[in-house]
Amino acid sequence: MEKIKLEDFTKFKFLSGLKYSPSGEHAGFVVHRMDVEENKYLSNLWLLEVKSGKYFQLTSFNEETDFVWLDDENILFSGYRNPKDKEKMDSGEEFTRYYKINIHGGEAVEAFVISKRVTDIKPIDENTFLLTARYNITEKELEGLSEEEKKEELKRRKEERDYKVLDEIPYWVNGVGFVNKDRNRLYLYRVKENKLQPITDEYTHVSLFNLNRTKNKAVFISQTYKDKKKLVSDVYIYDIKTNEIEKLNKDEDFSYRYADFLGEHVICMGTDMKKYGINENSKFYIFDIDSGERKCITPDLDLSIGNSVGSDSRYGHGYSIKSEGDYLYFISTERYNAYLNRINISGEIEKVIASEGSVDMFDVKGENILFIGFRDLKLSELYEYSDGEEKQLTNFNEWVQREKKLSKPERVEVETRPGHFIDGWVIKPIDYEEGKKYPAILDIHGGPKTVYGEIYFHEMQYWAAEGYFVFFCNPKGSDGRGNEFADIRGRYGTVDYEDIMKFTDYVLQHYKDIDSSRVGVTGGSYGGFMTNWIIGHTDRFKAAVSQRSISNWTTEFGATDIGYYFVPDQIGGTPWDNFEKYWEHSPLKYADKVKTPTLFLHSDEDYRCWMVEALQMFSALKYFGVESKLVLFHGENHELSRSGKPKHRIRRLREITEWFNKYLK
Repeated sequence: MEKIKLEDFTKFKFLSGLKYSPSGEHAGFVVHRMDVEENKYLSNLWLLEVKSGKYFQLTSFNEETDFVWLDDENILFSGYRNPKDKEKMDSGEEFTRYYKINIHGGEAVEAFVISKRVTDIKPIDENTFLLTARYNITEKELEGLSEEEKKEELKRRKEERDYKVLDEIPYWVNGVGFVNKDRNRLYLYRVKENKLQPITDEYTHVSLFNLNRTKNKAVFISQTYKDKKKLVSDVYIYDIKTNEIEKLNKDEDFSYRYADFLGEHVICMGTDMKKYGINENSKFYIFDIDSGERKCITPDLDLSIGNSVGSDSRYGHGYSIKSEGDYLYFISTERYNAYLNRINISGEIEKVIASEGSVDMFDVKGENILFIGFRDLKLSELYEYSDGEEKQLTNFNEWVQREKKLSKPERVEVETRPGHFIDGWVIKPIDYEEGKKYPAILDIHGGPKTVYGEIYFHEMQYWAAEGYFVFFCNPKGSDGRGNEFADIRGRYGTVDYEDIMKFTDYVLQHYKDIDSSRVGVTGGSYGGFMTNWIIGHTDRFKAAVSQRSISNWTTEFGATDIGYYFVPDQIGGTPWDNFEKYWEHSPLKYADKVKTPTLFLHSDEDYRCWMVEALQMFSALKYFGVESKLVLFHGENHELSRSGKPKHRIRRLREITEWFNKYLK
């Protein structure tokens, strides 16, 4: 066996989009892989025969990122654009081209083209689809124009692409781009008539929708706003036959995060955010459709819904919550694992899959469950769960286990203050020799409301292969342990910093072969903030790498897609009524104390933590004579380390490793 190499991650296969066929006899999923030469990802649909466990590739356009089942034999998918689409794209016209393919063979055939950028689509019957699609309010100006007039107007707009007019917030969103006056609008589409009928108005943004079993009604969550988007939302029922919309909820200040049908009722998930702010864990509610009465069925629940177990070896998406039969199935993050649960209409929760690791996405049909997840140090694969047993069905990434040396994380529990324990891990260097001194890297997760676990993390395994100890933890502010543990509002850089430093002390004390004079620190997003904070408060680290970081809460408030609501919630107040608090918790304030050589990595389309955050801190360190460097990735966003272009991900990891090699080896 050989050591992991930096570029091995470019050979990984990433699974996503798992969906059962209507009968449950087959399942479809998407397999993604990297094309380093072309610097992009290739995606294809694969088919699983559930009974036999056989699986095979179904499509080969290399751009098939999403699909829906039309019936037991036919799949509808999008993603591929043919050569004649170039003129449309150059003109700024938005559209989604759909193809249909039979699972028993034959070529994919074009089904229809929708003149919008579709974000979700669900079939009602062979001729009718309910969908959401991107809509810009300025499109209203095109209504009523003749085709020639519309063509001229689009030509004029193309000529004005050098200009951006902004008059609302958020005006951009990470991974999407500028979204001024954009809404995700609900539509009904009829194929034979090629008619796209808007259901919601032009100021309403629909975050999700689901159909009932008979497909005559839909439930959706939306926000209607002008000038400033808020976090509160509403739940509506749409009657497809009568074309009528009815608002279900009566409250005004509530954040609904999910809604679906459960029998004759609507089950919702959400929070009023009153006690723990925007990161407060949701509870489950049942709506009586006829009366509109809402009842909380989990009043004592304090559980993180969804998967926040970190890895840099995922790509794509799928179901993390879904209604089936008498239950709503959902993924939860608990301590450092992601499990699958189900809840019934009475609020009784049952843990379905409780093995250690990460259930990333799933689908369920009757009592049959398929899921994509991480187990031990295996990369993601497709699994079947039946009668309390898991069975691995695919072997896309088994070569890593067969051919590569991996270092299993050793879990430690550290008491950082009386009665307060945190989870942490240490990865030893590959071919570790007791008595030999090694450098080490402290890696800090983002969020802060996420977690590290014991699943595969490529950068950590690579650093272990390069001769480093790697250690990491889930400090105060992390997910998986309830609201109180996750709550660090107004305390950024205090209790969390204390946890991380006490954890570092513990690791250095108990792992004697770490050379304490050769320890580096890195992290991204919140981890980047904490890296910036650490270098301004201690000189114990010999080198630092700050990734997609925050350095100044005032500029974070005014320049990012979530800043205007995230920062007041997490820090308290606004820059106008609480400036000293903002400045007190800003790493930039302490830049004159920094002595640690620091590398900054950032992306120029990172609208979550905009590049001004790295530029300010980098400029400050240069001003004060601290050795530092900034690498800015063009065309990348906040997801660089997870879904950035292959060559950029290679360069990122190389830059980090070479920086640490320079100062720690």
